[in-house]
Amino acid sequence: MNNNILVKIFEHNNWANLQTIQACIDLSDEQLDAKPQSATLGSIRQTLIHLVSAQQVYLSLLTLPVEKRLDATPAFADLQESARISGETLLVLVKDESGNFLKEKLQTKNGYYVEPWVIILQAINHATEHREQINNMLSALQLPHPDLDGWTYGEAVRALLPISK
Repeated sequence: MNNNILVKIFEHNNWANLQTIQACIDLSDEQLDAKPQSATLGSIRQTLIHLVSAQQVYLSLLTLPVEKRLDATPAFADLQESARISGETLLVLVKDESGNFLKEKLQTKNGYYVEPWVIILQAINHATEHREQINNMLSALQLPHPDLDGWTYGEAVRALLPISK
């Protein structure tokens, strides 16, 4: 069993992203594009696309030199596959016990140097915030939303089990 906590956090992040996309994949255009009834800046569609494209940006920041980074925005129909691929690739990075990808500061496109751990932290935090916004928008539309907390994930991967009597 791999006890790397960072790996577990990314496994949860990937699971939660895909659960969120799955919960929204069959919504109507009206539901996907409904104006949010909260402080959220974009619709469900806009927030999902932003969540996945940001994950791709974080991955490219960690793995590509500045001149090779693209700011691609996935089509809505491609979100699940884009989230899966970029999530699995980030997971491969954090599973690398050498930690080589964490050793050097990286240059951003907008004139900063950043330590890789900041990008890792941002990838998790950013996704969590936007998944919660999407859940709030689904609730406002009186639609079901996925339960994405750690307890639910623990049950899903059988890391949280009832004690047998």
